[in-house]
Amino acid sequence: MSGGAQQRTVLASMSKGRKVISKNRKARRDYLIKDRYDAGLVLLGSEIKSIRNHNINIGDGFVQEKEGELWLLNTHIAPYKEASMFGHSDPRRPRKLLLHRREINRIITRIRQNGMTAIPLQVYLERGRAKVEIGVAQGKKRYDKRADLAKRDANRQIERALKDR
Repeated sequence: MSGGAQQRTVLASMSKGRKVISKNRKARRDYLIKDRYDAGLVLLGSEIKSIRNHNINIGDGFVQEKEGELWLLNTHIAPYKEASMFGHSDPRRPRKLLLHRREINRIITRIRQNGMTAIPLQVYLERGRAKVEIGVAQGKKRYDKRADLAKRDANRQIERALKDR
């Protein structure tokens, strides 16, 4: 990506007030995303500092319902080195998601449907607070993935042909 294009994407993300920390690239490949929700995270002090240093991995993460609440599981937030003994000890601990009650109920009913799941799409900072974008998604079959790949290649060839004209 050229310097100008990179600067435009940074400015576009800053105009929304978001600073994207981590994206789940596998999500768009493996799932068909139906709905998106923005949720807050309940974090410890050392976890937010680690997130600000981009030390988070949401690739294997998923959202699960427990007792009427939504929890983000299997996401790795690396320990903050400067926190030493006051930092968080378990990098993969479950983290509670903060959403409105009607959004929680809507997500829970969608998750309980056959073949639906909720996954983190990206983690970002908005006004100094860490937020996660959650997608309610349906898993793709292997032939769906191949069709998407073929469509993307066809579009790429069309763009090349138009560019050469």
